[in-house]
Amino acid sequence: MFYDRAKIKVQAGKGGNGCASFRREKFVAKGGPDGGDGGDGGDVVIVASRRLRDLAYFQHKRHFRAGKGRPGEGARKHGRRGDDLEIDVPCGTQVLDEDGMLLADLVAEGQRFLAARSGGGGRGNCRFTTSTRRAPKFAELGLAGEERTLSLELKLLADAGLLGFPNAGKSSLLRRISRARPKVADYPFTTIAPMLGTVEDEETHQQFTVADIPGLLEGASRGVGLGDEFLIHLERTGLLIHLLDVTGYYQQEPLENFIAINRELQDFSSQLAARAQLVAVNKVDLVDSRQAEAVRSQVSMEVARRCKSGDPAFAWLLERADGDTEAVNGEEAVLLVSAATGAGLEQLMRLSFSLIQDAWEEQPLQMEDAPEGHKIYRPGVDERWQVEAEGDHYRVRGEVVERIVARTDFVNEEAVAYLQERLEKLGVSDRLRAAGAQPGDDVVIGDMEFEFW
Repeated sequence: MFYDRAKIKVQAGKGGNGCASFRREKFVAKGGPDGGDGGDGGDVVIVASRRLRDLAYFQHKRHFRAGKGRPGEGARKHGRRGDDLEIDVPCGTQVLDEDGMLLADLVAEGQRFLAARSGGGGRGNCRFTTSTRRAPKFAELGLAGEERTLSLELKLLADAGLLGFPNAGKSSLLRRISRARPKVADYPFTTIAPMLGTVEDEETHQQFTVADIPGLLEGASRGVGLGDEFLIHLERTGLLIHLLDVTGYYQQEPLENFIAINRELQDFSSQLAARAQLVAVNKVDLVDSRQAEAVRSQVSMEVARRCKSGDPAFAWLLERADGDTEAVNGEEAVLLVSAATGAGLEQLMRLSFSLIQDAWEEQPLQMEDAPEGHKIYRPGVDERWQVEAEGDHYRVRGEVVERIVARTDFVNEEAVAYLQERLEKLGVSDRLRAAGAQPGDDVVIGDMEFEFW
């Protein structure tokens, strides 16, 4: 079974706690604080790999956790960083958050995405020595690692996609032009999972990949038949090869099938409907030449009409006619082929190579991650945190303040006093008073609740 969707939960490693320690050696009186820092936790990184074909692995393993950072020790020994966790996914995998927002599109071998950031290690007590605080007896706690639920969606990376009704001969064509070996039988829906094959030009040794997806029915964009489950695998292609069954397997004219499939493409995605398209009238070995030519003529007239009306799927015909609509020849886009005998396939592959190369030049595959922007904080009011009134209490929101609270060891009175000192310097009390807080009111910061005084 082919799996192209999965949901996983990732958790980065917790940072190690800092150490509160003092130097104790013979002949060294009052050696002073020497507690080391805790190590940072490990990150969770998703990596694109060509070794994998689908997302089947994530059907039975959904939780991933990176290593924890080691705590600091005396003699200024810092804890070891936690081990990073790398999760391999197939090339072409998109990573989305719980709201469906796209976070990363991993299309190239080795492309990486930081899925969960590690928690920082706490500082040891030697870090808090000042001229007035000569022997601090407290250290910071390590921070928890980031935890997220992510959705993975695989869209196959193929240069061309085979499109058509069930039993149009897509799998037979893929077997004929590549080394792929999909199942072939004389009944509809033989193909129930996408297949990839590689086609090579014997003269130039150039290659391109072809995706064979399960056949479509009318209403596929709304989920009829195998529906839109596999249409997404055509979204990355630069060319659609539309196969028509000249024998009329569904007791429907090939022209009607052609119009119906293009209607489904438009309903599913206007971008997909705009892909360059070739039409291959298949199984010509099963009918006489006059019938095959009649079908080709009908479809060619429809293709020419679409081209002249501005259909982007056949805009390449207008380009080859130098923009002259009267010179557009729809027959150039409609080929008679036989996957069984190989008739017409050489011409089909030659034209496919040409159109795919045009697609490569027009829309080169983007393999670079967008650089992260940098925030610049100006002097004045610290906009990184805010105070909000919530019912019967006040909440202080902001990573800066929440991290300070999360690092505090509330069992240690000296650590709590240091926390109060830090919050005063940040102006938290002043901003709480400005928001209307009175002595005795509850204040929530992160997971902790305090009494304002």
